[in-house]
Amino acid sequence: MKLPRRRFLRLAAGAAVFPALPRIARAQAYPTKPVRLVVGFPPGGVGDILARLMGQSLSSRLGQPFIIENRPGAGGNIGTDAVVHAPADGYTLFLANTANAINATLYEKLNFDFIRDIEPVGSIARAPGVLEVNPAVPVRTVPEFIAYAKANSGRINYGSSGNGGLAHVAAELFKMMAGVNMQHVPYRGSGPALTDLLGGQVQAMFDNVPSSIEHIRSGKLRALAVTSSTGMEALPNVPTVAEFVPGYEATGFFGIIAPKGTPRDVVERINKAMNVALGETNLRARLSELGAVALVGSPADFGKLIADETEKWAKVVKVSGARPD
Repeated sequence: MKLPRRRFLRLAAGAAVFPALPRIARAQAYPTKPVRLVVGFPPGGVGDILARLMGQSLSSRLGQPFIIENRPGAGGNIGTDAVVHAPADGYTLFLANTANAINATLYEKLNFDFIRDIEPVGSIARAPGVLEVNPAVPVRTVPEFIAYAKANSGRINYGSSGNGGLAHVAAELFKMMAGVNMQHVPYRGSGPALTDLLGGQVQAMFDNVPSSIEHIRSGKLRALAVTSSTGMEALPNVPTVAEFVPGYEATGFFGIIAPKGTPRDVVERINKAMNVALGETNLRARLSELGAVALVGSPADFGKLIADETEKWAKVVKVSGARPD
């Protein structure tokens, strides 16, 4: 893992060399036709919504439609595969997310190398999760939950949206760092898992904030902590897991990538437009409503984030023995 990662960071940070005038001309001309932004999951999820919000902003700034194309399947791998093998001209982009970083290790055989075959364009947001329990579980804090889990080793069931998803590996990371033993109950999507959490068939879950926040506010679920390194505006009275399990952090990331070899000036033009959009109050407020936080940065910054997350979740996947559904 170390050599590919170093190579990836070097390539992500390096700028391709083009004659100055043609490069400027190409950047100013792009885009001259509609751009496809592929999402590897069905419509309606947080990633799909973020892609549409950013697509609208890019359309208004760059003067061409950014068309969202949903290509779900295999944990996002079908859409990823289609994009990494598309022409490297800036007209086919992909909404990358944490699933891509996890899948790099979760799947033994892929038709692409997520580190080698992409061109990072720019980050959009990070989306924390929340550790929550059914109110019947007699705990109100993370230390109480850890003590309860240790006293009932192997008898607490936690739900997730499926094997290898962020909700699964976030819980496995918690198990590793807190030294507890819980049983994983995978579902086909966060909706069914949340239904059983509400019904008491499972006792705990690491869910994304948007789908759980109303249940938390109504008292149907009890939030113990958020999974980000700092607190969330949407859940102001909820501490972080890291306050009790030092170093714990498990947040989803979202951003845009392109096929490897996409011209550097085109990448930089898209990145600049993305960062301007993320500085707008209205977009930041909409992201906050979704339980996400705007993440501004360069292509190299996003490349480093992808490399770091891929390395981080590789360790968790290997230790947990997670396998795709």
